[in-house]
Amino acid sequence: MKLKNIILVVIVSLFTHIATSQEGLPIYTDYLTDNYYLIHPSMAGIANCSKVRLTGRQQWFGQDNAPKLVTLSMNGRIGDSQSAIGGILYADKNGYHSQKGAYATYAHHLMFSRSEADLNMLSFGLSAGFIQYQLDETSFLFDGPDPIVQGIVQNETNFNIDLGFSYHFLDFYAHATVKNVLENSGVNRDTKITSNLRRYLFSIGNVFSKYGSEWSYEPSLMFQYRDLTEESSIDVNAKVYKQMDFGKLWGGLSYRQSLDGAEFLTSSNAVSSQKLQQITPILGVNYNEFMFAYTYTYQTNSVVFTNGGFHQLTLGYNFNCSREKYACNCPAVN
Repeated sequence: MKLKNIILVVIVSLFTHIATSQEGLPIYTDYLTDNYYLIHPSMAGIANCSKVRLTGRQQWFGQDNAPKLVTLSMNGRIGDSQSAIGGILYADKNGYHSQKGAYATYAHHLMFSRSEADLNMLSFGLSAGFIQYQLDETSFLFDGPDPIVQGIVQNETNFNIDLGFSYHFLDFYAHATVKNVLENSGVNRDTKITSNLRRYLFSIGNVFSKYGSEWSYEPSLMFQYRDLTEESSIDVNAKVYKQMDFGKLWGGLSYRQSLDGAEFLTSSNAVSSQKLQQITPILGVNYNEFMFAYTYTYQTNSVVFTNGGFHQLTLGYNFNCSREKYACNCPAVN
């Protein structure tokens, strides 16, 4: 096998940890841009405002058919009740593969504290939706007929659900979510690979600050595990917030480490291996009811497709806001 082909195999293996065109909404670091609802359905309506978030992500500028993702989400409480609803639309394209999805969410929040001054809340969420997968084979037959290539645009639509819970206690929080709970008929001939898309997500974090200070600090972790392939990775995150007259400035850094490696041959035919490693700086601002954030993800591995990174912009709007109820440093809630 030529070295070029070996390198391509390594790249494909590494990127199955973070995004494929057949696993529903890809799990990037979007959640760190004030958008935990995008991966945890129990976070719908958790805040004192209803939220709209629009995210655009572009990978490898200058490369043809490079991966790109657009998401639009909205969530909020149902009146003054403990129930909330939300919705997510997304479109993901990766070369000849693409997918579009739509989810609707119901969440319920249970308060355990004696008053609203102390945050002690357990939340449950369920999302259900449809994902349409597409494979464009119209340009595959450049060398003539092939019995396994139909030369058409293939489509497959599947139904699936996500479910999870969140727990907030003062400045501490934890989330657990199972995505793609149901097995389906698969989206290509190898149904063993595509029928089970189940993924487990676990997040934990805390916000620290001194009394009366304009600064606060939020370390967090996020672990994800794919059921079928037994692949896993962990995100180590750190964010800092500064309260301003107009709102809030914030930034942070995220480091993603795959716990599974991929082997490849070097130019000297020696066997080597590497694990996916990504660093993502984050910068954001809340200006009155508007939110803007930018993230840039850089892959630090020695064997990569290109040195170009992943650019992501997030625009947000908060509406139907109530007063901040809880005496805590909890940006996702207050």
